Amino acid sequence: MRSMPFEPVPTPEPTARTGGPLALAAAFVESLRPYQWLKNLLLFVPLAAAHRLIDGHLLGVTARAFLAFSLCASAVYVFNDIHDRAADRLHPHKRFRAIASGRLPWQLALASIPGLILAANIVAVGAHPVLPLVLAFYIGLQVAYTLWLKEVILLDAFVLATGYTLRVYAGEVVTSLPLPFELLLFCALLFLSLALLKRYTELFLLRARDGTAAHARAYLLEDLDFVLALGVGSGLVAVQLFGLYLSAGEMPVRAPKDLMIWLACVTLLYWLSRMWLTAHRGHMTDDPLLFVITDKVGLCLLALTGMSAWLAI
Repeated sequence: MRSMPFEPVPTPEPTARTGGPLALAAAFVESLRPYQWLKNLLLFVPLAAAHRLIDGHLLGVTARAFLAFSLCASAVYVFNDIHDRAADRLHPHKRFRAIASGRLPWQLALASIPGLILAANIVAVGAHPVLPLVLAFYIGLQVAYTLWLKEVILLDAFVLATGYTLRVYAGEVVTSLPLPFELLLFCALLFLSLALLKRYTELFLLRARDGTAAHARAYLLEDLDFVLALGVGSGLVAVQLFGLYLSAGEMPVRAPKDLMIWLACVTLLYWLSRMWLTAHRGHMTDDPLLFVITDKVGLCLLALTGMSAWLAI
């Protein structure tokens, strides 16, 4: 039977190995997963789509929204690590996390969550009065994901994709810059593909340890081909929608714009295909974001995609 979030867990709690205040502080910062804050750059998508990245006022409110979402997301990560600490100790990589390894006592981590959420809402009010409601929905969705939804096959990936898309929507809220439906749907399908990539990678890695008995939450080893097909298919449709979005509207000078549209779509497709091929070969990390930010070729492809799309809009 699954343990409740903060009840005693079946596996023994590791002896705290804090090593002093500095080590404890480092473990706490690690539990916040600041590298994951890169996801919150999605808040700037409406500004980029509207060519308003140099608008000082809009840039300021979006930056405040970025900070609010980052604090909020860190609170969710801490909650997730506390809840999953028993399972993480059995994972080949997650067992090194600060809470699972005992470097950060879970009781201390739990006490930090209200402060993180309070700070997030204080910053959010300064960005836009509606943003705290968006954050509340995000927190509710992520808590439901941690407690129940991540055990529901496919629905877990859709919830992850919704969390990413919600960041884009939050950027739209604080800037009052409406986004076309095609762009939002593109984001949702692209993030669905990346969420399925994460599940595919987890299954692939666990297969090396558990053989035919490998499973990642509700996903079984025999689901690998299905997850691969659905993830790649979602990515292909997302690229098509991206092209439709870039080609929408009146363009007096077609040839240069067409070239940029083609370049943006091709580089995005190549990047996404390369991600899936890397996972299929078993070389993807269990956190795809870490792979993205350390893959020089991928970063170049994303930069080229972004510049081409900027010129095509």
